[in-house]
Amino acid sequence: MKYEVVQPNQYYHIYNQGNNKENLFIEEKNYTYFLKLLKNHILPIANIHCYCLLPNHFHLLIKTKHNLESKSN
Repeated sequence: MKYEVVQPNQYYHIYNQGNNKENLFIEEKNYTYFLKLLKNHILPIANIHCYCLLPNHFHLLIKTKHNLESKSN
């Protein structure tokens, strides 16, 4: 899998969908859990400008923070 380097102070459109267009969010609590993950993992490094959560896919428009440190795996 190819990983893209995330640059500071840049906009990114992040999206994903379930395999074979299957639902990612089965129950209402799945949406809440996903938003909790965004808060814990995305907000420390980026601002979320908008998001759209649909049963079988999601979209995020984020802008990385200007003081983002480069990390290589």
